Amino acid sequence: MPIALLDRPSRCLVPLLLGALLSGCSSLDYYSQIGRGQLDLLAARRPVDDLLADASTSDDLKHRLALAQQARDFASASLALPNNRSYRVYADLGRPYVVWNVFATPELSLEPVTHCFPIAGCVAYRGFYQQGRALGAAALLKGEGMDTYVAGIEAYSTLGWFDDPILNTMLHWDDERLAAVIFHELAHQQLYVAGDTAFNESFASFVEQEGLRQWRATRHLAPAHPADELQRRQFTEMILASRARLQALYESPATEDTKRAGKAAEFERLRAEYRKLRETHWNGDRRYDAWMAQPLNNARLLPFGLYDRWVDAFATLFHAAGGDWPTFYRRAAALGELATDEREQALAALVEQRKDTPRRAMQ
Repeated sequence: MPIALLDRPSRCLVPLLLGALLSGCSSLDYYSQIGRGQLDLLAARRPVDDLLADASTSDDLKHRLALAQQARDFASASLALPNNRSYRVYADLGRPYVVWNVFATPELSLEPVTHCFPIAGCVAYRGFYQQGRALGAAALLKGEGMDTYVAGIEAYSTLGWFDDPILNTMLHWDDERLAAVIFHELAHQQLYVAGDTAFNESFASFVEQEGLRQWRATRHLAPAHPADELQRRQFTEMILASRARLQALYESPATEDTKRAGKAAEFERLRAEYRKLRETHWNGDRRYDAWMAQPLNNARLLPFGLYDRWVDAFATLFHAAGGDWPTFYRRAAALGELATDEREQALAALVEQRKDTPRRAMQ
């Protein structure tokens, strides 16, 4: 969706072409561009094995594709993820992003404008294969008084309906990030609950994180530096705290003018808190400066928390499964079959259980 989100790759997970073919509730023009974009992507695919054997393929591309195939093999052999042709093919789209997602909220609300698809359920964005179309759609929504945010997306999953390719948009990532996104997207193929983005992204994020930990171990690499994860968590928690204050403001009986003033003040407070965090806890590390430098509004806060909300719950579930991936997947799927309220209660209980268990015992 990663929805780039902070320092993680940008990702989304709508089976776009199927949405175009099966849904008749939105404009034909919108679905036509989705269908054309997906078909163009499929037509651009070439088998990785052919590219590796082709003398005209650059050494750099061969190196990156070979690494991707090692991660792809590991995903199925060691993580029990689907063994299919996804990420066994490559597509160069000749652009930096595969799609551009448009997020929107009312001016004084954090409720997203949602869009529903027959396979993926309802999601808090619309995807466009052309940047100009995305910007135009955002401009129309802004003209209606909405807060909007356009995010370039570097990878997405069709949930196994097509052979998803490695994309040129993914190859500027470092080796570990490339492996991680393959684990993440294959996890969406393993399990997907229509309409529950937090469940889906948290599940895939846990598989990505634990998969990457095991990947590093098999390659005799040092564990990831804990400071990086700590910074990401602290930044996310800061954004979520700001979002909670805005939510309370918008739900208050204050006048609209008072809410607008409070909204502006909250974003100034957020910038000040970020500067303090950067200088006092991160030794001046500026990795999030570019994100903070952009205009802030409600829509820009939407993606936060989706990738992380239930990660600790899935960590507890994995530990209870004895680290056995097939058992873990079965138990996660059972959670996915629960009604929404029951599922959230079960996940919350797993999070509390993890809080009561020493981290070392969970690893």
